[in-house]
Amino acid sequence: MERVHYNVSGMGGTESKTKVKNALDKIKGVQMVNVDLARGTVEVGYNEPATSSEIKACIENTGYSI
Repeated sequence: MERVHYNVSGMGGTESKTKVKNALDKIKGVQMVNVDLARGTVEVGYNEPATSSEIKACIENTGYSI
């Protein structure tokens, strides 16, 4: 399993956490999503066919900046 770690700005509260987690869970191949609101980070564990660029685009399309 590969992992990516992003610093994400704009998240604030459990609503943001749920929004990002639900969006990433829809990507085929994503195994694990860890959203840390206090640090403003998102860590994702994934396998094929998911890609890091697809994961990054998904977070940005949810309305947050990396």
